[in-house]
Parts: sequence; structure tokens; C-alpha cells
Amino acid sequence: MAIAKKISTCIEQSSWIRKMFEQGDLLRQQFGAENVFDFTIGNPSVEPPPAFHAELKKIADNPISGMHRYMSNAGYDDTRAAVAQFLSQRSDKKVDAANVIMTCGAGGALNVVLKNVLNHGEEVIILAPYFVEYKFYIDNHCGTPVVVETKEDNFQLDLQAIENHISNKTKAIIINSPNNPTGVIYPADDLCALNKLLLRKQQEFGSTIYLVSDEPYARLAYDNQEVPAVFNCIKNSIVVTSHSKDLALPGERIGYLATNPDLDEVNKFMEGAIFCNRVLGFVNAPALAQRLITNLQNESVDIDAYEEKRDLFYTELTNLGFEVVKPQGGFYLFPKSPLEDDVEFVQLAQKYNILLVPGKGFGAPGYFRIAYCIDKQIIENSLPAWKKLAAEVGLGS
Repeated sequence: MAIAKKISTCIEQSSWIRKMFEQGDLLRQQFGAENVFDFTIGNPSVEPPPAFHAELKKIADNPISGMHRYMSNAGYDDTRAAVAQFLSQRSDKKVDAANVIMTCGAGGALNVVLKNVLNHGEEVIILAPYFVEYKFYIDNHCGTPVVVETKEDNFQLDLQAIENHISNKTKAIIINSPNNPTGVIYPADDLCALNKLLLRKQQEFGSTIYLVSDEPYARLAYDNQEVPAVFNCIKNSIVVTSHSKDLALPGERIGYLATNPDLDEVNKFMEGAIFCNRVLGFVNAPALAQRLITNLQNESVDIDAYEEKRDLFYTELTNLGFEVVKPQGGFYLFPKSPLEDDVEFVQLAQKYNILLVPGKGFGAPGYFRIAYCIDKQIIENSLPAWKKLAAEVGLGS
């Protein structure tokens, strides 16, 4: 076999998102791009905010000698300081540059954290529905994923279920708020209650259990809500994030990890994480991307435009009879499948050139995901197709 058996198995189990996106390419060739409604991938169609282009021009017009050379493995000091200042503004904690490492996106940050904390066979709790790559990231570092269901009616934290799955092998729990794929935001009261649970379990087992908060959608919150600052709620917390969504820079792969200043043995953790950032082969977040985002920490894409698309889609789908928890943030909808088999429903939707991702790919069979980070016109043009699909599966009849 040309590749490892393990990788061959992973490929077979890998992302439904990519599979459906590739199916979309075939449909676009057959019917034309304007007649295919692709809701598969969270690749924002919006452009970065004007401040990004101004910063890019400023850097290009005023190059600094040595600006493309190697830097500290943790990233540029001024970039880390800018991130720390932003995090300090968001929370009640004084975050220093020493608490921040610039990384190749949130995925890079997650891998750095997991390599830094996991011993062979230790467990990481992930909450279903979950971002599909979590399992592969945990496996990268010889850990064991433990899937815990969220509450069925609203996808919120089920603290009792989490407690039932914590063991003396538990090393971390990953949360994602606003969540991909459901769009729910975990409230501060629940996070504080989770902190009490984790501290109690840490005392019971004599170990540290890290809370890793994956936050690429943290600035995309609607209805005047704010995403709680996890540092205010959970002692042993680590933020991993990227600027893929809030600045619409997914192709730049620029992100960071940051630790709660109160984290157990925080200096030792940071020392290990900087080492892992190097030996994993990421080495550094790209130099130009770091310089670009240094002065953009308080900038964001137009959140109102995302909220408008959410409201349009949510209203239209619920009027057709689809059951869906209204997203509080992010740019996904996660309706119940009207067919018991969500894969069968997603395949049926292709009959109407609607491309979706089955909930099975997120550890939640019986649902499907819609990414609405696309042009509003595509959503509007797709509505007649949604109406025909709803009629075929007996909704609204």
C-alpha cells in the first residue's frame, strides 16, 4: 500500500464537507454555476474590511528592512502585544504578550495545544455536533476523542453528560462558541458552572483539565448578543482562533493561541507550546500576515450582512416546515432532516441542485448543515428549489 493504513481509513471517514463541495463542481459543470446552490463550505464570500486593504497598502509602500526574515517562534512581539491588548479588553484579565503565540490559523493552534498537553491514550472531550477535524487533530497526538452529546432541544451544554464522561484520563475539553455547525452561543452562566465541575474533577483526580475554546466565529454574534469571554469563566482555559471569519482571511491561515493568565503552570505551558509550534513544522505564522493583522484587532467584516442572511434563510425554511434552532452567531444553520437518513436527504437535495452537508459528518446524524456565508442573491435564487424539495419530503402539507 502506497500510504499508511491509518491514513487510508481516515480518508474514507474524512470530511463530508469536501465530498459535497466536489459534487458541486460536477453539478456546476453540468448546469452552470448560477443554477447550483452550494451551501457546503464555510468560505466567506465577503471581502476583508477596508482597513485591511489600507494596512496592506501601507506595508507595501513602506517596507521595513528584514520584514520577511525569521522571527521568534512565538511570533512578532508587537503582534502578540496587540492580540493581548484586545483579549484584555474582552475580559477582566490582564493578558500579556507572553500569553500569546501566533499560529497558522486555528487548526495550527489546536494542534499545538494538543501536542503540548497529551500523553499517549489520554482523552479529549468534544461536544456533538462538532467540527469534524477535531477527531483527526486529537489522533495526530495519540489522544482519544470522547464524544459527549449536547442538549437535544437547543444544542447547549449538558453538564451532567460532560461529568459522566470525565475520567482520570481526561486531559482537555474542546468547546466552539458560536458553534459550527449549530450557531449556538454558550452563555456565561453555563461556562462558569462548567468551571466548577472541572475544578472539582481536577481536585478529585489530581490533574489539570484544560478547556480549549475554539473561537473563529466569536465576533459574529447577532441580536445584540456578546460571546462570553472564556477567561472570565474558566480558570484553566486556552483560546484558539483565527482571522478567517472576522476579517474574511481564510486563505491567509493566520491565527493565535492565548492562555488565561491564571492557567496552572502557565509559563511551563507556554514554553512547551512555543516548542510545539516549531517542531510540528508550522514554525511561525506567516510574517506578512502577522504584520497585517497587528493593527486590525478591533476590525471586523459587516456582521449586519450576515445577520440579514440568517434572518432571511431561517424565516423561509421555518415557513416551509423545517425544524431548526435559530443561530445566535456564526454563519451556519443546522436543521433537522425531514428524512430519518440525513445522507439520503442531502442526496435528494442534489436533485434540485441544492448542496448540503449531512449531520453525520458532524457527529449528529438526523440533521444537515447549511453555510450561508455566500451572496444573498444565491440564497434568494435558491428559495424556489427549497420549496420543491420541501414539498417532495412532505413538509407543509
